Amino acid sequence: MEFFRLRSGLLPISRALLRASRPCRIYRPLQPPLRFLRSTSTSAAPQLPDDPSFPPPIVLRDYQEECIQSVLDYLNQAHKRLGVSLATGSGKTVIFTQLIGRVPTRGKYGDKTLIIVHRKELVEQAARHCRLAYPDRTVEIEMGNSVASGKGDIIIASIRSLTSKDRIQKFDPNLFKLVLVDEAHHIVAPSYRVALAHLGLDEPSPDSPALVGVSATLSRFDGLKLGAAIDHIVYHKDYIDMIEDKWLSNAIFTTVKSQANLSKVKKDRSGDFALGELSAAVNTQMTNDITVRAWLAHAQDRKSTLVFCVDINHAKELTETFRNSGIDARYITSKTPKDVRSNQLLAFQNQEFPVLVNCGLFTEGTDIPIIDCILLARPTRSRNLLIQMIGRGLRLYPGKEDCHIIDMVASLATGIITTPTLFGLHPDEIVNKASPSDLKRQRETSPPDHDVSVNPALPDEDVKVTFTKYDTVFDLIQDIDLEKHIRSLSPFAWVRIGAASYVLSGSSGWMSIKKVKEGDQELYQVRVVSKFQSIADSPTLSYTRPRLIASAPDLETVVHAADTFAAREFELKYIRTDVGWRRSWASESQLRMLNRTRIKKKPLRSSDITRGQAADMITRLKLGGKKWLDTLESQREKLAKRKEQEELKKKQEVKVGPVEV
Repeated sequence: MEFFRLRSGLLPISRALLRASRPCRIYRPLQPPLRFLRSTSTSAAPQLPDDPSFPPPIVLRDYQEECIQSVLDYLNQAHKRLGVSLATGSGKTVIFTQLIGRVPTRGKYGDKTLIIVHRKELVEQAARHCRLAYPDRTVEIEMGNSVASGKGDIIIASIRSLTSKDRIQKFDPNLFKLVLVDEAHHIVAPSYRVALAHLGLDEPSPDSPALVGVSATLSRFDGLKLGAAIDHIVYHKDYIDMIEDKWLSNAIFTTVKSQANLSKVKKDRSGDFALGELSAAVNTQMTNDITVRAWLAHAQDRKSTLVFCVDINHAKELTETFRNSGIDARYITSKTPKDVRSNQLLAFQNQEFPVLVNCGLFTEGTDIPIIDCILLARPTRSRNLLIQMIGRGLRLYPGKEDCHIIDMVASLATGIITTPTLFGLHPDEIVNKASPSDLKRQRETSPPDHDVSVNPALPDEDVKVTFTKYDTVFDLIQDIDLEKHIRSLSPFAWVRIGAASYVLSGSSGWMSIKKVKEGDQELYQVRVVSKFQSIADSPTLSYTRPRLIASAPDLETVVHAADTFAAREFELKYIRTDVGWRRSWASESQLRMLNRTRIKKKPLRSSDITRGQAADMITRLKLGGKKWLDTLESQREKLAKRKEQEELKKKQEVKVGPVEV
């Protein structure tokens, strides 16, 4: 692949490219009234320079100051529920602790700040930052056996403890000026909704405290709207921006086929793989051997590798496989005693051993900047989880040139989110030592799956059609690659009926996804149509008008939103791709319907296609896909004719030189 420009070592990224094509996105309202403090000071509170009891002021990075000013601008406009999207390693905790001193008192008495987090490690980290930044203020913790009095200036609370029994009642909403939510992609979960309702933040209100939610992954895998809790995303800087601007370490990526078969692994409630079944599929001797061999081949020279596993047993057995190969690997899990965990972590940070294996401990709020290799042995469907795992290796450290991300891609054609998917590549794409800029370039230059093409494009971009050679229209209609991309995002039988249009058909109706343009913005919209009987006992069915239920700027988010709705409203046996009936041969009624359309010269037989393939073909023909496919076929024929003319012209050319035989 020429576009990789591979070489051993660093694949640098141009800062000039970033400034030209990926400007930092700051969303500011126009002409804010200066009702809130808009300071250029970078310290949390007034400091006494000669007083050794006060720590030196923290000097913020330029984007950190921009982020704080963007929040203050929106507060000046009386917007109260704000979101900030910042990459892992950007200093989110520094930003929101510094923000505390910049937001003025609300009314006469509202000067308290509540910081809500969802893990113990994040509580301790936030408390440490706040005590350093505000040594003259009272910092309290509400978590487990640590019970805050409610009178402190800054309260850091775990969401579980805060919403347990009546513990939240001691916090008077009128006394708070600011509520900060770390890892805010959790903010629409039921427990957070309870906390926000108590604080008067369940709906926009001029009388509530300010709410600022901060996350590296300000979206949800289930597609639920963060807009139920956050009204404006006021600042965004993703980790590619941070790498380009040299605030994060460069990264190179390698993906490896691990041979793990995930086709029968069920999904959990969030839509990701169910851990028990995932572990059974991934934690095998063959897969563990391949994982270790991949590390030996690609990362043996790395000093500090963090490995992500599925569960405790996987962590133990993969560690043992490393050790059997002579590598000093050690594991940490939630069951590891706290003192042992601390000692192992300290030894790893001191580079006393090269490989630390974990499961679920280091996805959020963990700072180990020495990490120069991330080994992803845990397949996931969640983009958020993948970004969090990758982010563990991107912090800067003296002498660290880059971080090598090794993604053990399972051999599954549909449904897995792998590293390239973050950059818009097909999930089957295998890359070797590619930088983020290479992956972005590969998206732009990646050829289609088949051999005849004009204007290559990603499968879901509303650009010129990608051409594929088919012998018959039947082959065109049954081509499962038409659905391959969307089914890498969804467990349901979405059928592609247009360049950027899809339908999901169930027994009670259907849903559609379509890319539309609203003003200057392009959006994907989800609509639902329901069947109903207009007259009791009548065999005739009527249909509702299409109802808009969700919209989003990208396909992945809107698919997850649509799937969340479909799982609740449709019978799963009709819409899932993994149900048994889809693998049996097509029924007689399906064959009669397809043969009436004369899509194949010879009549279809039951052994030609499965019931699932037939159902998809019928859906495509009934709900608008045939017109699009006819257009594809027409353009394919024109392409073939033009190619034939070019070949004929080439044969007629007379050239000076050796005669070609």
